[in-house]
Amino acid sequence: MLRARESVRPVGPVDPEQERFRITEIFHSLQGEALEVGLPTVFVRLTGCPLRCVYCDTTYSFHGGETRGLAEILETVGGFGTPHVCVTGGEPLAQKNCPRLLQALCDSGYRVTLETSGALSVAGVDPRVIKVMDLKTPSSGECERNDLGNLDYLSIRDQVKFVIRDRADYDWAVECVHHHHLGARHTVLFSPVADVLEPGRLADWILADRLPVRFQMQLHKLLWGDEPGR
Repeated sequence: MLRARESVRPVGPVDPEQERFRITEIFHSLQGEALEVGLPTVFVRLTGCPLRCVYCDTTYSFHGGETRGLAEILETVGGFGTPHVCVTGGEPLAQKNCPRLLQALCDSGYRVTLETSGALSVAGVDPRVIKVMDLKTPSSGECERNDLGNLDYLSIRDQVKFVIRDRADYDWAVECVHHHHLGARHTVLFSPVADVLEPGRLADWILADRLPVRFQMQLHKLLWGDEPGR
């Protein structure tokens, strides 16, 4: 039973500033990626990101947004009546209060997924949260920002994603998968950059190399294109 409308009661006094967040949007849609693909999900998109990936499709979340309190966020999420919540961005962990939001969502009975770049530490993330870590490939322009030490904080439930733009990205990702034994530790996701790499080419590369990875495309883009809030 979901308890989304109940207040979260942390132990000890809470600084009100720790329960305030900059929110770009909260919306109800189908999860478009990862193992939860196709599931009705509430997305909480936090504002801000320290990365500037070449192929980013959510640049509108870099700035602006609206400051909202934790109780208001939980009430909004609860109004959609779904057990699945995805906290995304931008880069949600760029907001220092993000772990508090993740904890509160878990405490409220939701199955919570965090979409993160892997550039910021996930050490403080509630272990109940399913982490989908997007390791940046060379063509992103942000490959050097990857903190591979984050792999030590991932569980078997967590997922590692590579967004592939060209053959060089693919070769780099394959080396990363093999070097860190990712296929034996986590679900690994390979996704083509929309409208840049033909999906069939990536699928052929994966099959030819017998990779222990899951090919994926962005379901929400197939359904609605780049429309925000979908």
